[in-house]
Amino acid sequence: MADDSGQFRSATIAVLVENEAGVLARVIGLFSGRGYNIESLTVAPVDEDRRLSRITVVTSGTEMVIEQIKAQLDRLVPVHKVSDLSLAGPHLVRELALIKVVGSGDHRVEALRLADAFRARVVDATTESFVFEMTGNAEKIDAFCALMRPIGLAEVSRTGAVAIVRGSSALTVQSHNG
Repeated sequence: MADDSGQFRSATIAVLVENEAGVLARVIGLFSGRGYNIESLTVAPVDEDRRLSRITVVTSGTEMVIEQIKAQLDRLVPVHKVSDLSLAGPHLVRELALIKVVGSGDHRVEALRLADAFRARVVDATTESFVFEMTGNAEKIDAFCALMRPIGLAEVSRTGAVAIVRGSSALTVQSHNG
């Protein structure tokens, strides 16, 4: 039964966690155990002194499902803070992609022309291939890859989404030591 919140939406959720073994597995287990899909997942240390890492998860669901995900993440012991950046106001979301294109002749020229238009950087070149580095939102990277497919798209490696709220607010936790 669908109510007013029955519409699906995408959510970009930032989670500050203890930087320790097994935390990522617990977060992933929360999603898989309840049948929630992870569309993108990135994790990296962000505060060495306090041993914190930041996990960015992109998922989708009804408002009720997304609220459940956030509440369940917040209950995990190593989690310090959960923030739905999609609701926090204007935010930036970017991915990094390495895109290998194989081809010769006019295909090489066209690949370079399109790379220039998309502001992709050549990071490796051989006589038969290029590797482009590109940053941007998922739609931009998807569009570039779609144009490269008929030219000779051979391989794509993507980081997944990283995100941050615009302006002066920051995802931080208060120090427990003082």
